[in-house]
Amino acid sequence: MKRKYDYVIFDVDGTLLDTAEGVTSAVRHTIEKEHLESLTEEQLKSFIGPPIQESFRRVFGVDMVRAQELAAIFRNQYKDADLLKAVPYEGIYEVCDRLRQAGVTVGVATYKRQDYAEKILKAFHFDKYSHYLYGADHENKLKKMDIIELCMKDMGVKDKSRVLMIGDSSHDAIGAEKIEVDFLGVTYGFEFQTESDVRKYKAVGAADKPAEILKYILQGE
Repeated sequence: MKRKYDYVIFDVDGTLLDTAEGVTSAVRHTIEKEHLESLTEEQLKSFIGPPIQESFRRVFGVDMVRAQELAAIFRNQYKDADLLKAVPYEGIYEVCDRLRQAGVTVGVATYKRQDYAEKILKAFHFDKYSHYLYGADHENKLKKMDIIELCMKDMGVKDKSRVLMIGDSSHDAIGAEKIEVDFLGVTYGFEFQTESDVRKYKAVGAADKPAEILKYILQGE
């Protein structure tokens, strides 16, 4: 089987796992604990994917100090009660199996904090497909491009043209473009809803379901 890419890097939220229940539950807890204004379901879901501090700043208009305080409350709740409230997308394990069989090296680059990323990926057995699991730092200093680059370095990438980043958000698309690797958007996650949403960024295509990912990587799929 001829492959177009030797390395594939996945985002987590909205790409490997539907993490909506856990993330929104922890946001609700933070809102109630801090007596913040209630949010709509759509506003709650906007917290899924981006760095949590950025989301609190964007939605509530708070400064960075306050955003860090809210993020700490969110993280304690998420870590202790909500992290594993997630569901693997239908067909995603079969995609990972097929990539492994084809000799593709798989990695993960997520805005989830590193310890959370490792815990949730191992809980849902994605660590059997990859040991290259990279997340964010506690202070949110690492941007998506930095996380992708760390993953690529550990994977031993020499030729960027052989790398494909897969994700459901503008953060993934922009991060991939900044480090000059190809990007595939998925529309079954949270931010991108249609192919036109994906095409606003530099992308090789859009996948409406996990099974469609393979046709962009393996010839004949």
